[in-house]
Amino acid sequence: MKTKLPYSPYNSNRTLWALAIAFLVTWFYMLGARTLVPTDEGRYAEMAREMVATGDWITLRLNGIKYFEKPPLQNWMNAITFTLFGLGDWQARLWTGLCGLIGILAAGYTAFKIYGRRIAITTVLVLGSSFYWAAMGHINTLDMGLSGMMTLALCGLLLAQRDGASAQEQRNGMLLSWAGMALATMSKGLIGFVLPGAVLVIYTLWTRDFGLWLRLHMGKGLILFFAITTPWFILVWQANPEHPHFFFIHEHFQRFTSTVHKRGGAWYYFFPLLIIGIVPWLGLLIQSLLRAIAKENSQFQAKKMLFVWSVFIFFFFSISGSKLPSYILPIFPALAILIACAIEELSSLQIKLNAALLAVIGALSLFFTAKIEGLAKHAYELPFYLAMIPWTYAAAALALVAGIIALVLTDKKRDLALMLMAFGAYLAGQVVFIGHDQWGKYSAGFYHVPAIQAELKSDTPIFAVGRYEQSLPFYLQRTTILVEHPDEMAFGLSIQPQLWIPKREDFVAQWRAMATTNKSAIAFVKPAIYEEFKEMNVPMRVIGSDPKRVVIALPVQASATAIKP
Repeated sequence: MKTKLPYSPYNSNRTLWALAIAFLVTWFYMLGARTLVPTDEGRYAEMAREMVATGDWITLRLNGIKYFEKPPLQNWMNAITFTLFGLGDWQARLWTGLCGLIGILAAGYTAFKIYGRRIAITTVLVLGSSFYWAAMGHINTLDMGLSGMMTLALCGLLLAQRDGASAQEQRNGMLLSWAGMALATMSKGLIGFVLPGAVLVIYTLWTRDFGLWLRLHMGKGLILFFAITTPWFILVWQANPEHPHFFFIHEHFQRFTSTVHKRGGAWYYFFPLLIIGIVPWLGLLIQSLLRAIAKENSQFQAKKMLFVWSVFIFFFFSISGSKLPSYILPIFPALAILIACAIEELSSLQIKLNAALLAVIGALSLFFTAKIEGLAKHAYELPFYLAMIPWTYAAAALALVAGIIALVLTDKKRDLALMLMAFGAYLAGQVVFIGHDQWGKYSAGFYHVPAIQAELKSDTPIFAVGRYEQSLPFYLQRTTILVEHPDEMAFGLSIQPQLWIPKREDFVAQWRAMATTNKSAIAFVKPAIYEEFKEMNVPMRVIGSDPKRVVIALPVQASATAIKP
């Protein structure tokens, strides 16, 4: 008589499909559920909009100014999306969202081919629910595009080098890896192949598997790599001779070795971000890394490769002179596979401790949610913080309930407990995002869009005095004339100085001159500068204001006499 195995949702295709559909519906819905928040989201949406508007797909521009900081892949993808589906929030995030899904599918498929169905399902659950991966999949920034392509590079290598791979699988896996490195390079620069290359060197020195270098299909791989990357670099260099020095020296060597971008941070900068980002699997992280060091019963040590990938990339950005929270995103797919492998070996007690930790996080979040309104620095901001509170309560409750139910179920229904932890935490993270949208609209200046649009004519200039608005140009479908504050466009303006007004007094003179005509004009100014303009009797009227900005227009009855707002 066959022993009846206990029910597991892992063995039910209907359950897995239902979970996948619910996940995907939520994932795609959330791409358009929020306003594009400065700085990255507004910047990369506007660059793609300008690409479509100008028809120039070689020279990248921001605010009409040459912008050489990054390669074009994400702007190309966003521009294609805008061309097909029009301008909008979800269109601006579609490529990012797809890259997040590519990372999840690639990690899950790789785990399936190396470790089997169960670990593959758990890998998908872990990565899809990890707060950082799910969050960054819904933010229009380059790091998810980079991470998705780097995941292809990593997974292609793992698939090609795994024990038992056929000659065809080795070739196809390595070509996928080379293509992934090329696309990562086109996403964010040289780190797209420097980091995977360094990981490979460290892995072979550790395992002494030097024969691996003979299995990289380097000839075909390099041809594919350069076929993907070279054409644009040649074309942009021909159109802009100043591009190579800025891109390769300033944006890579100086960014890493100095604080030229004023994005420094302590050596422990990324530790809190990793702790937050790996929730709801924080309680399993250390065990997973420690188990990865043990020798596997195979020639190719996949877990060691995943360990080196995670630790080295984390270390690389920790010692860098330039740090931003999303830089460590590429390590999460590797961590997800390691955590999934560890879960198969860990005791029920360890899984229960992880569930308890999720419940504690939910309980602490419930306690601190009421204090959110205290974060408001101005009365104007209070409604936006208050709007977060019910959503934060809901997210905290989801985490608490998911943790408690998983804690109760782990002994008898372990797989179901894992699914509940994953989906509860995933939903909690998305709920927090929705709650943040009112603040996001404030940060983007979105509340002022109707008033500004009412003033706009086809020839109305928009000035940005002392500040640059990253999101408003996209929503207004207009570039701005920078005054006094070059922001991140300083290099482009050194090449095209005619595109801005370096001195505020020159702007004031031009503004006064326009006030004597029937022309219209709008300016975004810092509140402190607005107060100075009032003292100077600059002719203006206020059409919108908040603690971050004042939006002024020329008086309705144009004259040289100042009109008090």
